[in-house]
Amino acid sequence: MTFPASPKSSASSTSSLSNPSKLSNDKDSSKSSNFLRQIIEKDLAEDLYAKRRWGGSPGDAAHHAAGELDSAKIRLRFPPEPNGYLHIGHAKSICLNFGLARDYGGVCHLRFDDTNPEKEDTEYVDSIIDAVHWLGFDWAQAGNSQAYQASDYFDFMYRAAQYLISSGQAYVDEQSAEEMRQNRGDFSRPGIDSPYRNRTPEENLARFEEMRAGALADGAAVLRAKIDMASPNINLRDPAIYRIRRATHHNTGDKWCIYPMYTFAHPIEDALEQITHSICTLEFEDQRPFYDWLLDCLATGGLIASPHPRQYEFARLNLTYVLTSKRKLAQLVNEKRVSGWDDPRMPTIVGLRRRGYTPDALHLFAERIGVAKGDSWIDYSTLEGSLRDTLDPIVPRAMAVLEPLKLVLDNWDEVMGHGVLDDCSAPVHPHNPEQGKRHFDIGKEVWIERSDFEETPAKGFFRLFPGNKVRLKYAHVIECTGCEKNAEGEIIAVHANLVADTKSGTPGADSAKVKGVITWVNVSSALAAQVRLYERLFVQEHPEAGTDNFLDNLNPDSLRVVEGYVEPSLAGIAAGQRFQFERHGYFVTDLHDHGDEKIVFNRITSMKDSWVK
Repeated sequence: MTFPASPKSSASSTSSLSNPSKLSNDKDSSKSSNFLRQIIEKDLAEDLYAKRRWGGSPGDAAHHAAGELDSAKIRLRFPPEPNGYLHIGHAKSICLNFGLARDYGGVCHLRFDDTNPEKEDTEYVDSIIDAVHWLGFDWAQAGNSQAYQASDYFDFMYRAAQYLISSGQAYVDEQSAEEMRQNRGDFSRPGIDSPYRNRTPEENLARFEEMRAGALADGAAVLRAKIDMASPNINLRDPAIYRIRRATHHNTGDKWCIYPMYTFAHPIEDALEQITHSICTLEFEDQRPFYDWLLDCLATGGLIASPHPRQYEFARLNLTYVLTSKRKLAQLVNEKRVSGWDDPRMPTIVGLRRRGYTPDALHLFAERIGVAKGDSWIDYSTLEGSLRDTLDPIVPRAMAVLEPLKLVLDNWDEVMGHGVLDDCSAPVHPHNPEQGKRHFDIGKEVWIERSDFEETPAKGFFRLFPGNKVRLKYAHVIECTGCEKNAEGEIIAVHANLVADTKSGTPGADSAKVKGVITWVNVSSALAAQVRLYERLFVQEHPEAGTDNFLDNLNPDSLRVVEGYVEPSLAGIAAGQRFQFERHGYFVTDLHDHGDEKIVFNRITSMKDSWVK
């Protein structure tokens, strides 16, 4: 019995399973230890899965029995529900599952857990495929490059439900939802058996077929596993495994009006795909006994192959200043608190990508935070630090002025000649000479940062003020003579004189000693640019703390847009190119709004953490 994957889930990409991304600062980082590695290594040492067979595609016990010995030493899966855009927590899970498969000679499946038709859409399916590929992973394996979908297994799930009913391990319950809730009991009292619990298998099969045929209204009945209404684990008190839901499914259309519950579907999906290590977050720990119960039942009945999958739980990612609830992220989008799912302030993978994060940065972040069994909080600075550590060794440098103030060199014509522009150069990257040099000119008027001038400086201020000398980086030493103000007393220009024969790289460069060096761009050749200065979306470490409404903790200064100037070497750059603006931080040309007619940069992160307590 086989289950062909839907063609609309297919995708092609160069597989990083054979060519993994190399991180610049963590030698052999993929081999760092965690408890999941220890479990896998123990299972491999004991040849626990050495005799497994693989039928070439997902299927039941007979299908796999007819296949060859599985060439994949382990099988894992990344099983998102296509009901929203993936976020930073999913990025950790992607790196974990695909990374373990890569490191231990295995395969990681991409599977869409699409058992909830009312919330799912092909838009999310496509975005998930794109996210996994962008992170450098693929699910291709010998003879099969398809992603899988839970909905492709609906026929088998119905068959499995029929088997449970026939063997007296499931029944149709027609209590109301409130009656079932009350009769379920709680931690201090056992549950009460449903009055429908002792129907014969024949009665239950007939009623279940009526559910499928649409003879019952939505909510009129559910199929429940028959386990133990007195179990101390409430999840084993006859959990619902099928419900009636008239909704068009994005993959199966209107073929079904009953749908399996996630806790029923998930272990079956793992079994059909011959998953060896089913890695989940801690909230599924209480569901593991049902996971094992169900697969034990189906293995006893000969429906699935043995040994069947085992579930292991790890702590989900809790990142300060970040929310990862899909519902609350959707609220931010729907209420237009952000510009969309890919707003650079969002923790979604599409948002991080537009912000300028790289796959290597997220790989390094996932490796640094590790895998733990207990919940903890990761400081946001760890994410930003991983980004800086991967960008710093590779991205080109450039000068930019974000809050422009004009600087006039009054003696330029006298020293350099009327209308003369002096050529300056700087390395594209200070530690990678093979990247070459960038060139820009300087003339009588340049733009400087407004913060680089103080008419009355505080102690320790070494930049421009009347009577002080500074170096224009990669250019000349200048001496400030004063400033120019408008009628309102606002400074509109700074004046200075060029100190002759002090150009950087010339013999006279060291003749004038200065304590301050400032960046600049030439007025006549600078490129105008819109620069979006992004900050953290929330002002509180834990956005939901101290308030009934998480929106109260939104950062009103999470986005500031300025009109600045960048050096002319950046002319013609494409969207998605990253740079370090000297002194300012790391920036990227926006994926959507940047173009030939308008230069738009997003700040990825500052040069250092500005939120240090």
